[in-house]
Amino acid sequence: MSSKPVVVYGASGYTGRLVCEYLREYGIPFTAAGRDAAKIQASMDSNVAGIETADYEVVEVAHDVESLTELFRGSSVVCNMVGPFSKYGPEVVQASLAAGTHYLDTTGEQDWLITCDETYGADFAAAGLLLSPGVAHMYTTGEIAAELCLEQPGLDTLDIAVFWGGSPTIASTLTILINAATSKAFHLQQNSYVEFEPSQGLMPLVVPGQHELAQSLPWGGTSHPVWYKRDPRVATCKAQGGVFNPALMTGVPQIVAQALEATKDMSPADRDAALTEVAAQVMNVMPPRENPRLNKSLDSVHASGPLGRAHCVIHGNQNYKQTGLLQAFVASSLLQQAPKRVGFASASKAIGHRELLGQLRAFGLVAEPVITRQGH
Repeated sequence: MSSKPVVVYGASGYTGRLVCEYLREYGIPFTAAGRDAAKIQASMDSNVAGIETADYEVVEVAHDVESLTELFRGSSVVCNMVGPFSKYGPEVVQASLAAGTHYLDTTGEQDWLITCDETYGADFAAAGLLLSPGVAHMYTTGEIAAELCLEQPGLDTLDIAVFWGGSPTIASTLTILINAATSKAFHLQQNSYVEFEPSQGLMPLVVPGQHELAQSLPWGGTSHPVWYKRDPRVATCKAQGGVFNPALMTGVPQIVAQALEATKDMSPADRDAALTEVAAQVMNVMPPRENPRLNKSLDSVHASGPLGRAHCVIHGNQNYKQTGLLQAFVASSLLQQAPKRVGFASASKAIGHRELLGQLRAFGLVAEPVITRQGH
């Protein structure tokens, strides 16, 4: 049983460490949990700035519902960093529900978003708890831009682009490969999920603020179509994204295609093991701590309706730090007041998109949004 109000499960990973760092900045006591206490403590000591001033404890826990439920009891919020979430998430969500805690994670796996919505959302709502997967830069910052556009009534279509500078972490690389091998990617078309064409390759997108086109991918469909599936304002939503590094973007589809071809006839267990090995060949070291001059982010949303249009661009930096801050602020908000929505809901819907934007601005991680409107 945790003695702290927030549990960061998977605290030793790249993103988990940043969540702990921002929880310290908010003055929130937390439990840093995972399967290896020694690894977690070493990670806290070496990689979390200011950890000597944090109020925290390290707990080793087995990855099963019973053990996790016992750990989560006594806490109010669980920040889950252990992915791929479609593989490891169910135990954590079930334990959060059993322990009576709000649940957050950083997933970009669309199938996991749909599972949370359709399988667990009603139970969390009945318990008065928030189930909010995908609280992360690649999804939440873009959703903030979308919500700013939707402040203009009469817009029902969202065209979302998300770009960042840097490379995926070890866990993100593994998630990309396993998710591509096991799940379809959807966009939202007139309130129904429509599968992206499986053979679709790189697509060039216009990036505000530069003359050069950037290459994009559906990136698993992203969280946005799922978040807007039950939003009466939005009927159509498509999101694409990528990194600013052209060589890396060119290589991603080739790596995924080769991995899928090599593992197509394997059993699920053998396939996962093989994909894990491929992921390690692609990325087997933690990326360096982000540099705001190099690790830039850009979220662009075109919203349209029968007689109106809006465009919002949010320039930012250090997308993983944005994720750490968003997780910590949502946790902080949940400790102080009830969310605006319970059950399955995005951070913007549960906490407020302008509240989230205010924190990103206050910590110097995004610039003032650039918004243009027509027909309002």
